Amino acid sequence: MPLHPQATLIFDMLAEIGGPAMDELSAVEAREMYESRRVPATEHVHHMRDLDADGVNCRLYRPNDNTNLGLLVYFHGGGWVIGDLESHDAICRSLCNKSGIAILAVDYRLAPEHKFPAAIEDATTVTRWAHTNAVSLGCNPERIAVGGDSAGGNLAAVVAQLQLVPLVFQLLIYPVTDARMATSSYEENKNGPLLTRAGMAWFFDHYIGGVTNDIDPRVSPIMASDDVIAGTPPALVITAEFDPLRDEGEQYAARLAANGVPTSLVRYYGMFHGFLSMADFLDDGRAAHAHAASLMSSVLNR
Repeated sequence: MPLHPQATLIFDMLAEIGGPAMDELSAVEAREMYESRRVPATEHVHHMRDLDADGVNCRLYRPNDNTNLGLLVYFHGGGWVIGDLESHDAICRSLCNKSGIAILAVDYRLAPEHKFPAAIEDATTVTRWAHTNAVSLGCNPERIAVGGDSAGGNLAAVVAQLQLVPLVFQLLIYPVTDARMATSSYEENKNGPLLTRAGMAWFFDHYIGGVTNDIDPRVSPIMASDDVIAGTPPALVITAEFDPLRDEGEQYAARLAANGVPTSLVRYYGMFHGFLSMADFLDDGRAAHAHAASLMSSVLNR
């Protein structure tokens, strides 16, 4: 399929704005450009507050005053280099309201100032903290999930494999699962739109020192053993047709399913990497939010 007409309008607008490719910038410059294009969230949430989870900044979103909510620990995307609590505020507000569960967004340390495994260390710290403190957050410690998009999907998959606490679900939105960058979708979508092959190489360079064939599953969760993958919770994997990460996300979903993990896989045709962050402008972005929220609600609101 061709790029969706709504997506084409977005990229025409970005082309008019102009600016360098991210891989031509320093990490600091890339963050500044990313922040300059941010659209503030406007959706109201019943309750929000920032908090400290054993030294890691987080933000809690609650849809109501229920004291027995399910909880999604959410890791933002941005190639482990850009992104923060503000960049994914709109996604978290939307998922919270649509699912009726609490969201705990994690402001993990970024590379290159804090290279691998700093982000994983923060992700594991917050996941443990969330389980220990679930009751004080008004959540049920037996109904905790992890999720994230892109690099955040990578962190969610890794945390699910580590089995730090009992988890009931994992939401993997166009996740990074394979650091080798060797799939067909990397070639098909090497020039984007939005995320390019060169851009992913730039992210890996900052995070782990370059593209690698390293089989460490903390970098490439698809490299984990069958036994480890079989021990992870039910999953929803979302991919986009025009995304270099499309194939590795779908291959990871296939490995989950092959090892007995209840797995739903949805590819959004005509869409691109990052489309859930543009739900205000994309029908498929809103549809993906609704799908993810509905499935999480069925698991976490029991």
